[in-house]
Amino acid sequence: MYYNSLNRYLREKFGKKVYKIAIDGGFTWPNRDGTLHTRGCIFCSASGSGDFASDKKLSITEQIENAKLRVSRKTTDDLYIAYFQAFTNTYAPIEVLRQKYTEAITHPDVVAVSIATRPDCISNEVYELLDELNRIKPVWIELGLQTVKEESIRYIRRCYPTEIYIDTAKKLRSIGIEVITHVILGLPNETKEDMLKTVALAGKYSDGIKLQLLHVLKGTDLLIDYNNGLFHTLSMEEYIDILCDCIEILPPNVVIHRLTGDGDKKLLVSPLWSADKKTVLNAMNKEFYKRNIIQGKFALTSKIPS
Repeated sequence: MYYNSLNRYLREKFGKKVYKIAIDGGFTWPNRDGTLHTRGCIFCSASGSGDFASDKKLSITEQIENAKLRVSRKTTDDLYIAYFQAFTNTYAPIEVLRQKYTEAITHPDVVAVSIATRPDCISNEVYELLDELNRIKPVWIELGLQTVKEESIRYIRRCYPTEIYIDTAKKLRSIGIEVITHVILGLPNETKEDMLKTVALAGKYSDGIKLQLLHVLKGTDLLIDYNNGLFHTLSMEEYIDILCDCIEILPPNVVIHRLTGDGDKKLLVSPLWSADKKTVLNAMNKEFYKRNIIQGKFALTSKIPS
């Protein structure tokens, strides 16, 4: 069983090691500003999943340069992906988006721009802008699907139906934009079968996928339910077993951008085992070996479903 890792994909696409640097564009999102809800997703910290992003008070260029300094001891290859990470990064007036995206994509050391957003927050104007920018350098859109289970959708306060995700992913891919879908494994009261259904649907409409272990963080509404004993988080063994099943059902063209994810250690409440990255990766590799799951050469074609 072969799978496509992000590191291998980037080396084949750009010829060198490429680092992804998190940027905070200063956006908000509609299920926190009162448009759809006021408390955001149940699992999100106050930073809106941007715990590792730079200071939003800095310009986009300043954030890129600061991030380059942080990773300079790790690499001599000045190739970077500018990742608009925090909150909903298409949720602003078009002139604001154009200025921020253009500043990022025209930076000489940036080889691609990745934009995290909600599938219900991409207007026709934004599609046109993304199409325009994608002709300069590659643009990726990261869509927060998380789950397709109806009860979980309501519970996490996603506030849009799965059909909107499907429609948005198809439109983006039709104009040559790579779609990366975020999925959370281990949501409360989800079975392995529920999670595999989500991964199967994401694999059908995506060029890449991020498989994220559910983290319970300080300052989230999810923590309240966790402290009240309403659910348990996955053990490392449970997570790796589910992860392997997910990899095995993904189409061969889908790039796996994330195998677990890192929670901010200052905020992490559970599962604490996830903070020991070396142990987790060793356990994953051991199980991958047992199940004959190995990295394969990236297939440079992908079929867009009708």
